[in-house]
Amino acid sequence: MTLTGQPAPDFTLPASTGQDITLSSYRGHKNVVLVFYPLDFSPVCSMQLPEYSGRQDDFTDADTVVLGINRDSAYTHKAWAAEYGIELPLLADLNLDVARRYGVALDERGISGRAVFLIDREGQVRYQHVETTPGEYTVRPDDVLEKVKAL
Repeated sequence: MTLTGQPAPDFTLPASTGQDITLSSYRGHKNVVLVFYPLDFSPVCSMQLPEYSGRQDDFTDADTVVLGINRDSAYTHKAWAAEYGIELPLLADLNLDVARRYGVALDERGISGRAVFLIDREGQVRYQHVETTPGEYTVRPDDVLEKVKAL
């Protein structure tokens, strides 16, 4: 399923920051990168999200916000973020509803796959990459920043 060129499915989810975040609230103001990942505290995710967080200034300079999403609770996200120094909002998609709308839910495993979606200021999906398996991590923050700069 490809969403590229289509309006991004909207959602509101609780975040590690203590508030609810609504995707459409960024429309007209910021690009958004959604980073779907399987589980907090897992080995590959514990590398991926800190890498994105470490590039937050570069994304901010490009008028882009990065949001991590998985099925863990906002409380688990907060603990994981504190332990790994992750400063990005991490969103709790407890029932995988958002992951299903983006075509990345792995219902048989109870997790989302690893995927990246770039949504422009108008709310259109401009780029998507879904890893073949949840253990792969091939699209790095530098790759996504290049896509943002090409908008």
